[in-house]
Amino acid sequence: MAKKKTPSPIRFYTSLIEQIKTNKVAFAVFLVLRLAVILVIIRCIVDKRYESIFTAGLALILFLIPPFVEKNFKIELPTVLETLAYIFIFCAEIFGEISGFYQKFAFWDTMLHVTNGFIFAAVGFCLIDIINQNPKIKFRTSPVYVAITAFCFSMTIGVFWEFFEFAADRTLLIDMQKDRIINSFSSLTHPIDGQIIENITKTTIEYGNGQIAIIERGYLDIGLIDTIKDMFVNFIGAVVFSVIGYFYIKHRGKGKIAKQFIPVLMHKDNKNDELPDENPDIDKYIAEKSADENISSENNVSDIQSESPDYDNSEDIPCDNEKGAVDKDSQIQNENTDSEDCSENSNNS
Repeated sequence: MAKKKTPSPIRFYTSLIEQIKTNKVAFAVFLVLRLAVILVIIRCIVDKRYESIFTAGLALILFLIPPFVEKNFKIELPTVLETLAYIFIFCAEIFGEISGFYQKFAFWDTMLHVTNGFIFAAVGFCLIDIINQNPKIKFRTSPVYVAITAFCFSMTIGVFWEFFEFAADRTLLIDMQKDRIINSFSSLTHPIDGQIIENITKTTIEYGNGQIAIIERGYLDIGLIDTIKDMFVNFIGAVVFSVIGYFYIKHRGKGKIAKQFIPVLMHKDNKNDELPDENPDIDKYIAEKSADENISSENNVSDIQSESPDYDNSEDIPCDNEKGAVDKDSQIQNENTDSEDCSENSNNS
């Protein structure tokens, strides 16, 4: 009877879990946070908070992104970076969205966007640095170029995220771009007081059906300040990592902090695809590696020739070597002396 094959999605999920297990610290964090998310889902089911159930389920899916990247792209994530990614997802989805930390703590959104800028700068840096270390690539990029590219990659991700927030607010009628109360703003179209409107104490909103709503303490900003603030703190995180990455390349292998955040390629034996710490020059490293391979192949040829019974290695003795030539002359003179002695002995007999 043919053995029943495991369904493909289950095999895929199992392979990702096995990948996480290769890093014990990150795996422990993954288990704890996943258990916490499952408990949140159970509570949301009891409270019939279906939108929160979807958010928690999304968090479980996002937890699989780090092992997916490691397994499919053969990239090893440092323990600190992988752990930080799990914590970031949990803080953003569970604490931020479900527990309402975005509304309770003004710094929560800012903290996560700084972390987001830092993490994606590390990802962008990794992509360029891996290409830079590939012997098949014919060009090399400078540390400044790699740092700028990592910064631009992080900022691009941040901009696309703001696009996503705007689209979600417009189509799903939610509030991802958080509103806030402000007391002043500048405008060229406002009919009163010219360009600057300040000292706003309340805003009155009148609906089409005649109903009136009053916003106390000022004017309601509908997300512009939040968007710009998010992009600015993302900028800070990207700059911080780009500076760290610059010095990591400049002094390859010397930055202990940078190593904790920069992904590297895996060898087939699951080792880091990094250059030796004592040899940061890529071209020199490749040349030395080629030379070692040539020496190894020459030694293999010599072993094969020496084992062959029909091979005469006398032709391989270098005649232009001064020391070798002297030794060969001495050997010939000794042979002539021995032959003369033999002839004298025969004559005497």
